[in-house]
Amino acid sequence: MPTKNELAMTPAVITGMPAPMMPARKEMTVQDLWGILSRRRGIVLGVLLLTMAAAATLFATSTRLYSASAEIQVQKESADALSMDTMMGAGPTSDAVESNVNIQTQAQILQSDSLALQVIKELNLEGSPDFRSHFNPIGWAMGLFAPAGIPDPRNVPLEEAPARRAGVIRAFEAHLKVSPVSGTRLINIEYLSTSPQTAAVVVNKLVEDLTDYNFQTRHNATREASAWLGNQLHDLRTQSEALQAKLVGLQRDSGVFAFGQTDGQGRDQVFTPELDRLQQATSQLEQAQSSRIMKGALYQVVKNGDPELISGLAGNGMLSGASAGVTGSLTLLQSLRGEEAQTQAKLNELSAKFGPGYPKVAELQSSLDSTQKSIRDEAARVQARVQNDYMVAQQIEDKDRALYLDEKNQAESQNDKAVQYQIARQEAAQSRTLYESLVSRMKEADVVAGMRSSNITLVDPARVPASPAKPSAFKYAAASIAGGLLFGICGALFRDATDTRIQELGDMELLLAEASIGLLPYHDAKSERKRVAEKKRASWASMGTIHAAASNLMASNAAVAAIEPRAAYTEALRVLCTSLMQGDNGGPCGQVFLVTSSVSGEGKSMLSTNLAIVCAQRGKTVLLIDGDLRTPVLHRNLNLESGQGLSSLLFEGDVDAVSSVVQVPFPGIPGLYVLPAGPVPAYPAELLASDGMAELVRISRRHYDYIIIDGAPILPVTDSALLSRYADFTLVVARHNVTDRRSLERTCQILRSQGVHQIGMVLNGVRASGGTQYRYYGYKQFSYTGSDQHA
Repeated sequence: MPTKNELAMTPAVITGMPAPMMPARKEMTVQDLWGILSRRRGIVLGVLLLTMAAAATLFATSTRLYSASAEIQVQKESADALSMDTMMGAGPTSDAVESNVNIQTQAQILQSDSLALQVIKELNLEGSPDFRSHFNPIGWAMGLFAPAGIPDPRNVPLEEAPARRAGVIRAFEAHLKVSPVSGTRLINIEYLSTSPQTAAVVVNKLVEDLTDYNFQTRHNATREASAWLGNQLHDLRTQSEALQAKLVGLQRDSGVFAFGQTDGQGRDQVFTPELDRLQQATSQLEQAQSSRIMKGALYQVVKNGDPELISGLAGNGMLSGASAGVTGSLTLLQSLRGEEAQTQAKLNELSAKFGPGYPKVAELQSSLDSTQKSIRDEAARVQARVQNDYMVAQQIEDKDRALYLDEKNQAESQNDKAVQYQIARQEAAQSRTLYESLVSRMKEADVVAGMRSSNITLVDPARVPASPAKPSAFKYAAASIAGGLLFGICGALFRDATDTRIQELGDMELLLAEASIGLLPYHDAKSERKRVAEKKRASWASMGTIHAAASNLMASNAAVAAIEPRAAYTEALRVLCTSLMQGDNGGPCGQVFLVTSSVSGEGKSMLSTNLAIVCAQRGKTVLLIDGDLRTPVLHRNLNLESGQGLSSLLFEGDVDAVSSVVQVPFPGIPGLYVLPAGPVPAYPAELLASDGMAELVRISRRHYDYIIIDGAPILPVTDSALLSRYADFTLVVARHNVTDRRSLERTCQILRSQGVHQIGMVLNGVRASGGTQYRYYGYKQFSYTGSDQHA
């Protein structure tokens, strides 16, 4: 019975199920990609090492270049005496966009051909190693098709040799790097050269020439503007004198006087008699209107004659424009109102105390009446006086208005002349001011033109570098590793995509939709057999039990399960045997098993031999038939006699005598019987398709628990296709990294065309380096299966 460990290793189960359709290829996952790279790691590592070796060679042979750099600051553009902003009265702009444009302009000037040629000429760089021409295969190839230009004359300056000039400029630009520092007014200048001293000198010279260029540009512009302005000043002076003469004539004709003073708004004050009289009339009219309004308001209060209301005006602001008589009457009226109140209070007190018949009461009543009468008379006088004042104020306003209108008419008649005078006076002043300003600025420009000023400031000068900047070992190493990995991975993917050999279980699953896949690890039969044989020979020699059976076992090349019962290959066979015995429904997959392959050399004979041994070790009777009548190998692998066998039984038609032909290869395994192929017949396919073969299988079913047929390869011959009719289950063996996918697919098609529905596929010879599937099934380093010694 199988053990629990064997049942737990059922990934090697082979169950034969119908395969109606081919499964669709699944999408590649990260795990699949890793499996491909693991299988093709030789390509990846080879390309990586090759790339690193090429990079190391290139690094060792590359010319050492030294880098010197300087940093300059581009300050805000200052306006000179003749700049447009200064003339218009506006200061220099600090707009960020204009500042960025200025920095970019200076950066482009640094990279201009003019500065490059100037530095090359001043430092005599044309003869330096940096400017020597080198052979360029790409340029040479393009020159074969491009039209040739006119050759440069010999022994001429650089400015007169276009081709030579273009070459040195290209060489200079290839070594120069100008980069503005983002977010600042700084520009970094870097130059590469084979000489560290030359690199520093070139950078500093380039900064110096840029400063000279900016100064010369400003100087020339100022000189040109000053010369043009001098020609314009003569006409401007003539125009100013003509305007001044016109102003004097207008002043004489219009009678306008100018004081030479300015008002609060900076305008010159002018004077005419008409305007002075109009101002006086306007002031008088305003005063008359104010007086008439105040007295009219006072009249509206007093005209109803209410003494109490009139007396309340005393001390009011409305009396500011009233006459002295009105003010005195109101004061008297207010006093009478006070006296009336006191008399009324005493009268009320005595009347309440003594009654109305008391003599003092009558006296107080008479005094109260007299006071009230005086109040009414005084209120009437106030009313009359206020009315009189209002009428007088009205008359004064009418008189002043008439005077104002008369003065206004006279001033308007004089207005046209005054306006003309003012216009002429303003034009003359503007012309004189412009002339004087331009004369002053032209004098300043002459002074500024002689001064060296620039908006370029050297922040950090170039210094002689201590070590070369190129080539960079880190960059070369990083580029070689990245490039090697990239090309190596691409090569591995390409090789895997074009490789049609079976690489993993998934390739076989695509060929059989429902069939499970078995896996057998690679087994080095020769080395393992030699090692184990030496141990067993020493053990048997000490026991004195060496006999023919032991010698026969030691001589076998294929009986791995008998020689190495604890080997990984043997353990995988036990899992396979368990799968065949139990199947899907708990029962065996069948009794007759055919073991075949696509082509020879895939391990089918070794699999059939060891599968028979493992089944027999479980107490089953197993008949192993060598069904390859063309190139039989079982008799040679198991050291058996080949004079009689399957071919002789079928040829003679005496299949009932099969028990007399079978042989027992290992006495220690009594349940194992082998039927060799026998002599090679002339027509093996006809013998295998005969009724005798069917009868032999039928007889064998009655005498043996399992029958395993080692068939010939499917594709070269048709023998195994014929034998598949007698088998309950067909095992197709494929060798890892050897069997072609197309061959395996064709094999399955042939078997299905013969009506075979139960097909199991075994991937044989999977090495320990074959990928994750080998480790998944527990065959790594034999850590689980243990040694070959019995416990």
